[in-house]
Amino acid sequence: MQAYGLPLRYYVDNLRVFRFVQKRDSFWRNHVLTTDDVDPQWRQVMRTLGVDVIYALSPQAKGKVERTFRWMQDRIVRQSALDHLSTIDEVRAVLRYEVDRYNNHQIHATTGQIPSLRFDQARTSGCTLFRPLALPKPYREAKDVFCLHETRVVNGYRRISLFNHDIEVPNVPLREEVDVHIIPNTDTDTMEIRIWWAGKVAHSVVYPLRALPNS
Repeated sequence: MQAYGLPLRYYVDNLRVFRFVQKRDSFWRNHVLTTDDVDPQWRQVMRTLGVDVIYALSPQAKGKVERTFRWMQDRIVRQSALDHLSTIDEVRAVLRYEVDRYNNHQIHATTGQIPSLRFDQARTSGCTLFRPLALPKPYREAKDVFCLHETRVVNGYRRISLFNHDIEVPNVPLREEVDVHIIPNTDTDTMEIRIWWAGKVAHSVVYPLRALPNS
Protein backbone atom coordinates (compact mmCIF):
# COMPACT_ATOMS: atom_id res chain seq x y z
CA MET A 1 0.00 0.00 0.00
CA GLN A 2 2.88 2.37 0.69
CA ALA A 3 4.39 1.54 -2.71
CA TYR A 4 1.27 1.43 -4.91
CA GLY A 5 -1.50 3.12 -2.92
CA LEU A 6 -4.83 1.99 -1.49
CA PRO A 7 -7.07 -0.27 -3.59
CA LEU A 8 -10.81 0.23 -3.82
CA ARG A 9 -11.44 -3.23 -2.38
CA TYR A 10 -9.89 -6.64 -1.80
CA TYR A 11 -11.44 -9.87 -3.11
CA VAL A 12 -10.39 -12.65 -0.73
CA ASP A 13 -11.50 -16.05 0.46
CA ASN A 14 -12.68 -16.99 3.96
CA LEU A 15 -9.28 -17.85 5.37
CA ARG A 16 -9.21 -17.04 9.09
CA VAL A 17 -6.61 -14.32 8.44
CA PHE A 18 -9.23 -12.42 6.45
CA ARG A 19 -12.51 -13.31 8.17
CA PHE A 20 -13.92 -14.72 11.38
CA VAL A 21 -16.26 -17.54 10.37
CA GLN A 22 -18.18 -19.45 13.01
CA LYS A 23 -19.62 -22.85 12.25
CA ARG A 24 -23.11 -23.82 13.30
CA ASP A 25 -23.99 -24.80 16.87
CA SER A 26 -23.96 -28.47 17.71
CA PHE A 27 -25.32 -30.68 20.48
CA TRP A 28 -21.98 -30.41 22.29
CA ARG A 29 -21.19 -26.77 21.70
CA ASN A 30 -23.07 -23.48 21.64
CA HIS A 31 -21.31 -20.47 20.14
CA VAL A 32 -21.43 -17.01 21.65
CA LEU A 33 -19.98 -15.19 18.64
CA THR A 34 -21.25 -15.61 15.10
CA THR A 35 -19.61 -14.97 11.74
CA ASP A 36 -18.23 -11.41 11.39
CA ASP A 37 -18.89 -10.58 15.06
CA VAL A 38 -15.11 -10.15 15.42
CA ASP A 39 -12.70 -8.57 12.96
CA PRO A 40 -9.31 -10.27 12.48
CA GLN A 41 -6.27 -8.00 12.61
CA TRP A 42 -6.09 -7.73 8.79
CA ARG A 43 -9.75 -6.73 8.55
CA GLN A 44 -9.26 -4.07 11.22
CA VAL A 45 -6.49 -2.47 9.15
CA MET A 46 -8.67 -2.52 6.02
CA ARG A 47 -11.54 -0.93 7.92
CA THR A 48 -9.26 1.79 9.32
CA LEU A 49 -7.99 2.65 5.83
CA GLY A 50 -11.45 2.61 4.27
CA VAL A 51 -10.71 -0.33 1.96
CA ASP A 52 -13.73 -2.46 1.14
CA VAL A 53 -13.56 -6.27 1.34
CA ILE A 54 -15.53 -8.84 -0.66
CA TYR A 55 -15.47 -12.48 0.41
CA ALA A 56 -15.54 -15.23 -2.21
CA LEU A 57 -17.62 -18.20 -1.09
CA SER A 58 -15.71 -20.72 -3.20
CA PRO A 59 -12.36 -21.03 -5.04
CA GLN A 60 -14.24 -20.96 -8.34
CA ALA A 61 -15.64 -17.51 -7.50
CA LYS A 62 -12.19 -15.93 -7.86
CA GLY A 63 -10.94 -18.02 -10.73
CA LYS A 64 -8.44 -15.46 -12.06
CA VAL A 65 -6.48 -15.59 -8.81
CA GLU A 66 -6.69 -19.36 -8.49
CA ARG A 67 -5.54 -19.93 -12.07
CA THR A 68 -2.47 -17.78 -11.50
CA PHE A 69 -1.61 -19.66 -8.31
CA ARG A 70 -2.09 -23.03 -10.01
CA TRP A 71 0.12 -21.99 -12.94
CA MET A 72 2.78 -20.74 -10.53
CA GLN A 73 2.71 -23.91 -8.45
CA ASP A 74 3.06 -26.09 -11.53
CA ARG A 75 6.05 -24.07 -12.75
CA ILE A 76 7.80 -24.21 -9.38
CA VAL A 77 7.33 -27.96 -8.96
CA ARG A 78 8.53 -28.79 -12.46
CA GLN A 79 11.54 -26.46 -12.33
CA SER A 80 12.53 -27.81 -8.92
CA ALA A 81 12.34 -31.37 -10.21
CA LEU A 82 14.43 -30.53 -13.28
CA ASP A 83 17.07 -28.81 -11.14
CA HIS A 84 17.01 -31.56 -8.46
CA LEU A 85 16.21 -29.07 -5.70
CA SER A 86 15.39 -30.52 -2.31
CA THR A 87 15.47 -27.71 0.29
CA ILE A 88 13.06 -24.87 1.03
CA ASP A 89 15.75 -22.22 0.50
CA GLU A 90 16.55 -23.58 -2.96
CA VAL A 91 12.89 -23.62 -3.96
CA ARG A 92 12.39 -20.06 -2.64
CA ALA A 93 14.89 -18.86 -5.24
CA VAL A 94 12.76 -20.49 -7.94
CA LEU A 95 9.65 -18.83 -6.54
CA ARG A 96 11.26 -15.38 -6.59
CA TYR A 97 12.45 -15.91 -10.16
CA GLU A 98 9.04 -17.09 -11.39
CA VAL A 99 7.17 -14.22 -9.70
CA ASP A 100 9.56 -11.67 -11.22
CA ARG A 101 9.28 -13.26 -14.66
CA TYR A 102 5.47 -13.41 -14.49
CA ASN A 103 5.10 -9.80 -13.35
CA ASN A 104 7.91 -8.04 -15.21
CA HIS A 105 8.88 -10.03 -18.31
CA GLN A 106 6.20 -12.41 -19.57
CA ILE A 107 3.46 -11.23 -21.93
CA HIS A 108 0.07 -12.11 -20.49
CA ALA A 109 -1.97 -14.41 -22.74
CA THR A 110 -5.23 -12.48 -22.18
CA THR A 111 -4.12 -8.83 -22.19
CA GLY A 112 -1.17 -9.17 -24.56
CA GLN A 113 0.90 -6.98 -22.24
CA ILE A 114 3.44 -7.39 -19.47
CA PRO A 115 1.51 -7.06 -16.15
CA SER A 116 3.85 -4.53 -14.48
CA LEU A 117 3.91 -2.30 -17.60
CA ARG A 118 0.15 -2.50 -17.94
CA PHE A 119 -0.24 -1.47 -14.29
CA ASP A 120 2.18 1.44 -14.68
CA GLN A 121 0.31 2.67 -17.76
CA ALA A 122 -2.98 2.56 -15.89
CA ARG A 123 -1.53 4.59 -13.02
CA THR A 124 0.05 7.14 -15.37
CA SER A 125 -3.16 7.64 -17.33
CA GLY A 126 -5.29 7.81 -14.21
CA CYS A 127 -7.26 4.74 -15.29
CA THR A 128 -7.04 3.02 -11.92
CA LEU A 129 -9.01 2.79 -8.69
CA PHE A 130 -5.84 2.89 -6.58
CA ARG A 131 -5.50 6.08 -4.53
CA PRO A 132 -2.50 7.48 -2.67
CA LEU A 133 -2.02 6.25 0.87
CA ALA A 134 -3.31 8.84 3.35
CA LEU A 135 -3.31 8.02 7.04
CA PRO A 136 -6.73 8.55 8.62
CA LYS A 137 -6.98 11.00 11.50
CA PRO A 138 -5.77 11.09 14.23
CA TYR A 139 -2.86 8.88 13.09
CA ARG A 140 0.35 10.50 11.88
CA GLU A 141 2.61 7.46 11.58
CA ALA A 142 2.09 4.36 9.46
CA LYS A 143 3.05 2.10 12.35
CA ASP A 144 -0.15 3.10 14.17
CA VAL A 145 -2.19 1.66 11.31
CA PHE A 146 -0.08 -1.30 10.20
CA CYS A 147 0.16 -2.95 13.59
CA LEU A 148 -1.67 -5.32 15.92
CA HIS A 149 -4.72 -3.78 17.58
CA GLU A 150 -6.18 -4.62 20.99
CA THR A 151 -8.50 -2.89 23.45
CA ARG A 152 -8.17 -2.83 27.23
CA VAL A 153 -9.88 -1.13 30.17
CA VAL A 154 -7.81 0.86 32.65
CA ASN A 155 -8.24 -0.71 36.09
CA GLY A 156 -8.44 0.93 39.50
CA TYR A 157 -4.65 1.07 39.73
CA ARG A 158 -4.43 2.95 36.45
CA ARG A 159 -2.94 -0.06 34.68
CA ILE A 160 -3.80 -2.46 31.89
CA SER A 161 -2.82 -6.10 31.51
CA LEU A 162 -1.19 -7.27 28.29
CA PHE A 163 0.60 -10.60 27.76
CA ASN A 164 0.44 -11.12 31.55
CA HIS A 165 2.30 -7.84 32.07
CA ASP A 166 0.86 -4.88 33.93
CA ILE A 167 1.47 -1.63 32.07
CA GLU A 168 0.96 1.70 33.78
CA VAL A 169 -1.26 4.12 31.86
CA PRO A 170 -0.89 7.67 33.16
CA ASN A 171 -3.18 10.55 32.18
CA VAL A 172 -6.17 8.28 31.46
CA PRO A 173 -9.24 8.20 33.77
CA LEU A 174 -10.03 4.96 35.57
CA ARG A 175 -12.30 2.43 33.85
CA GLU A 176 -11.79 4.03 30.45
CA GLU A 177 -11.28 1.85 27.37
CA VAL A 178 -8.03 2.40 25.50
CA ASP A 179 -6.75 1.24 22.12
CA VAL A 180 -3.49 -0.68 22.32
CA HIS A 181 -1.25 -0.68 19.24
CA ILE A 182 1.37 -3.44 19.28
CA ILE A 183 4.31 -2.90 16.93
CA PRO A 184 6.87 -5.75 16.75
CA ASN A 185 10.31 -4.97 15.34
CA THR A 186 12.32 -8.06 14.44
CA ASP A 187 15.34 -5.96 13.43
CA THR A 188 15.80 -4.64 16.96
CA ASP A 189 14.13 -7.61 18.68
CA THR A 190 11.75 -5.25 20.47
CA MET A 191 8.04 -4.60 20.72
CA GLU A 192 6.65 -1.08 20.99
CA ILE A 193 3.30 -0.67 22.72
CA ARG A 194 1.44 2.59 22.07
CA ILE A 195 -1.70 3.27 24.09
CA TRP A 196 -4.27 5.57 22.47
CA TRP A 197 -7.06 7.41 24.27
CA ALA A 198 -9.21 10.33 23.19
CA GLY A 199 -7.48 10.61 19.83
CA LYS A 200 -3.90 10.83 21.07
CA VAL A 201 -1.08 8.68 22.38
CA ALA A 202 -1.49 8.53 26.15
CA HIS A 203 1.54 6.36 26.78
CA SER A 204 4.25 4.51 24.85
CA VAL A 205 6.66 1.85 26.06
CA VAL A 206 9.18 -0.47 24.39
CA TYR A 207 9.93 -3.99 25.65
CA PRO A 208 12.51 -6.53 24.51
CA LEU A 209 10.68 -9.41 22.82
CA ARG A 210 12.22 -11.84 25.29
CA ALA A 211 10.47 -9.95 28.10
CA LEU A 212 7.09 -10.87 26.61
CA PRO A 213 7.32 -14.63 26.11
CA ASN A 214 3.56 -15.06 25.78
CA SER A 215 3.28 -12.65 22.86
